[in-house]
Amino acid sequence: MRSIWNGAISFGLVSIPIKVVNATESHSISFRQVHLDDGGRIRYRKFCELEDREVTTSEIGKAYEDADGTLIPITDEELSALPIPTARTIEIVAFVPAERIDPLQMDTAYYLAANGVPAAKPYVLLREALKRSQKVAVAKFALRGRERLGMLRVVDDVIAMHGLLWPDEIRSTEEVAPDASVTVRDKELDLADALMDTLGEVELTELHDDYREAVEELIAAKASGELPAAPPAGERAGGKVLDLMAALEKSVRAAKVSRGEEAGEEKGEEAGARTGESAEVTPLPSRRSARTAPKEVGGKKSTSTARKTAAKKTTAKSTAKSTAKSPGQAAGKATATKSTAKKTAAKKTTAKKATGKKTAAKKATPRGRASA
Repeated sequence: MRSIWNGAISFGLVSIPIKVVNATESHSISFRQVHLDDGGRIRYRKFCELEDREVTTSEIGKAYEDADGTLIPITDEELSALPIPTARTIEIVAFVPAERIDPLQMDTAYYLAANGVPAAKPYVLLREALKRSQKVAVAKFALRGRERLGMLRVVDDVIAMHGLLWPDEIRSTEEVAPDASVTVRDKELDLADALMDTLGEVELTELHDDYREAVEELIAAKASGELPAAPPAGERAGGKVLDLMAALEKSVRAAKVSRGEEAGEEKGEEAGARTGESAEVTPLPSRRSARTAPKEVGGKKSTSTARKTAAKKTTAKSTAKSTAKSPGQAAGKATATKSTAKKTAAKKTTAKKATGKKTAAKKATPRGRASA
């Protein structure tokens, strides 16, 4: 790794020569600006306003612009000659628990490497002291023209340093926080907890940049003359939540399905819900209501009538069997059955006429009493 800064760690009276290298690297894809008409590169050239000509890098220096627009030149030699103890030294000022450092303050990360064989012993000493104390070191250092704040901690067997923002560089949250009158119900919190438990944990090493991979595939396709693949149609999350509870419940179900948990139970519940929607319950009458219910005129047959009907059906079945055995006997029985049916019909007609006469006589009696 290429070092970007050489100096020393000041640990009390102990000085540890170190080299500073970048601990991170960017994998983002950069683009060039081109002219849309002909594809020509667009370049920026540095011109001097007074001479109206392009200047080289060696001719460019630093200057501070005052409030009235006056430019005050500052050279690198003047900056390096400033009486600052952190010009080439990472000065440790305190050791504090890691929880004391607000993650908002963390900036660029660096690795500190021992610079030379004599630096190995004090380097390992500081590393092991940080491990055993379970604390981090707060330090001050100067880099790229300004003094900065840093935090030293152990990563594997290396001392890493995180550049920290000064406390006055962290903006206040007063204008960003939502309205204090908003309240959250316990049920909503329970669903949020369930969603958190369902999502669970993840190995950060398994996460990758999907957007960068898609851009690389697009570039490869266009470089080979192929048409880029159409993006898959997916649901886009809306910016407005109409029902927070419904959104939380749907999120919990989706998280469970994606993890393959309780899939069978959900299918059973859905089937039960569908069955419950289409099922109908027919109430059965009690024995008491069936006994005391009045008979309807021309309605259901009585028990005796049902027995007679059953007997007739039995007789008909036996008749059919005998017909299959002897055609002559079947014809005789059929004639007898017809005559019996005629006699039964005559009896029913006579009974109906007699019942009608009795009813007429009963109706005539009250009228005579009323006239009297």
